[in-house]
Order: sequence, then structure tokens, then C-alpha cells
Amino acid sequence: MQLINMKYLFASLGYSFLGVAILVVCFVVIDKLAPENLWMEILKKQNKALAIMAAAFMIALAIIISSAIHG
Repeated sequence: MQLINMKYLFASLGYSFLGVAILVVCFVVIDKLAPENLWMEILKKQNKALAIMAAAFMIALAIIISSAIHG
């Protein structure tokens, strides 16, 4: 019985790390495609609109990834 619970725990951790890795890769791709460096624009110039847009992108992508992983 304990072995079954560990199997689900490891599967959950694996899918969590996979989802985070996909999210980071997608953000890096979007950052490279944008005409400006998004991360520096958010940090240095305190562009709140761009920060909200990046947050919305990450939330939307996280919902898609979780739906794909969950089935």
C-alpha cells in the first residue's frame, strides 16, 4: 500500500517539474521573440502593464499545461 502512494507522489513531482520547465522555456521563447527584453523592461523601467501581461501569459500557459498533464 505504501508503494502505491509513493508512485503517485513521484508522478506528481515529476509532472510538476515538467510543467514548470515547460513554462520557463515558453517564457524564454516569448522573451526572445519580443522586440524588447521583457525581464529587464519589467525590472529596470518598472513597466507595470508589461508585468501584468507577462503574469497573464504565465497563468494562461499554466492552465494549458496543467490541463494537458492532468488529462
